[in-house]
Amino acid sequence: MFATRQRLEDNEYAILAPYAVKSRETRGRTYPEEEHAYRTAFQRDRDRIVHTTAFRRLEYKTQVFINYEGDHYRTRLTHTIETAQIARTIARALMLNEDLTESIALAHDLGHTPFGHSGEAALHEMMREHGGFNHNAQSLRRVEYLEERYPGFPGLNLTWEVREGIIKHTTEYDMADACGYEPECRASLEGQAVNAADEIAYNAHDLDDGLRSGLIQPEELAGIRVWEEVCARIGTTPGQLTEMDRRRAIRELINSAVSDLVASCDAALVAQGIDSVAAVRLYPKNLMAFSPEMTAKNKELRGFLYSHLYRHYRVMRMQVKAHRLVVSLFQEYLQRPDQLPQAVQRRYHEGDPYRVVCDYVAGMTDRYALEEYRKLFDPEERT
Repeated sequence: MFATRQRLEDNEYAILAPYAVKSRETRGRTYPEEEHAYRTAFQRDRDRIVHTTAFRRLEYKTQVFINYEGDHYRTRLTHTIETAQIARTIARALMLNEDLTESIALAHDLGHTPFGHSGEAALHEMMREHGGFNHNAQSLRRVEYLEERYPGFPGLNLTWEVREGIIKHTTEYDMADACGYEPECRASLEGQAVNAADEIAYNAHDLDDGLRSGLIQPEELAGIRVWEEVCARIGTTPGQLTEMDRRRAIRELINSAVSDLVASCDAALVAQGIDSVAAVRLYPKNLMAFSPEMTAKNKELRGFLYSHLYRHYRVMRMQVKAHRLVVSLFQEYLQRPDQLPQAVQRRYHEGDPYRVVCDYVAGMTDRYALEEYRKLFDPEERT
C-alpha cells in the first residue's frame, strides 16, 4: 500500500488551513500532462526544479563573495537551500502548502547572473534599450522557455501557482513585472512566505559571512538592536564573540525573525477574517509581514550590512571587476557572435540577438564567466 496522489490531496484538505493553496485546485500547466500517480502537482514541480541545469549552476554563483574567495562562504545555491528551509518552517507553522512553498523557494533565484547583483546591474545596463534585465523575470523565463528537458514543450511546464510565485518574488531590492499573472493581486501566502524567508536568510547569512571573513568586526555591531538582543539571549556581548557564539547568535537571529513573522501573520489573518486563497490575493497588502518593531530592527540591520559589508572596499572591488567583466563579455558576443557555441549562434540568428546574448551570459557561473573572459581577451590563454 502506498499514498496515491488522490490520498495526498485529500490529506491537504484535512490538514491545511483554508487560506492555503491546495494541489487539487491548481490552475494547471500550460501544456496538458497526465499527473503523477503518487506525487502531487507541486511535489512534481519541486522535483523538476531540482533536476535543472540552472539549479546546479547556483553552486558556483555569487551570494556576496565570489566563489574563489573561499569554500565556506554562501553561494547562491546554499542561500537557496537555506531560504527553502526557512520558508518550509513558516509554511508548516501557518498550515500552508509546504510543497508549493518549497517549489517557489528553490526556483526563486534560477535566473540570477554570475557575480550576484553586480552582474545583474551590468546586464540591465546592456539591455536597457532592449527590455531590460531582472533576475526574477529571468527565473521565470528559465523555467518557461530556456530549460530544455522535455520533447513535447519548452521549459519545465510548471503549474501556474509556482510560476506566479516566481514572478511575484519581491523584496526591497527585487521587483519584476507580473504581467500575465494577475499583477493586480497579491501572491499566495506560500509565495509571500518565500519573500519573507529570503529576507531572513540573506540578513542572517550575509552577516554570518561578513563576520567570518573579518570584513565586519563584532564590536561594530554595538548599537544594532536586534543583534544586541540576540547576544543578550545567548549570554555574550557583541564585542566578545567566539566562533561558537557567532553560530549560536545567527541561529537565534533567524529563530527570532521567523517567530515574529509567524505570530504577526497569524494575528493579521485572524484580525482580517481571511478564510480563503481568494481573500489572501485580494487583500490590499501582504499579510505575511513582520511586526512593526521587527520591521524597524530588520531595516536597521540591513542598513548596517549595506554600509559595512556590501559597500566595503574589498566587496566593491569585486563588484567593479565583475561589472566590467560581464559588460565586456556581452559586448564581445554581440559584436562577434561567431565566438558563441553553435546552438547559441542558431538562436542568435533566429531571434533577438540582445536577448539571446543576455540569456547566455546570465546562465553562466562565476568561474565559467572568468574562463570565457580569459579565453576571449588573454592572448596566452588556450581557447
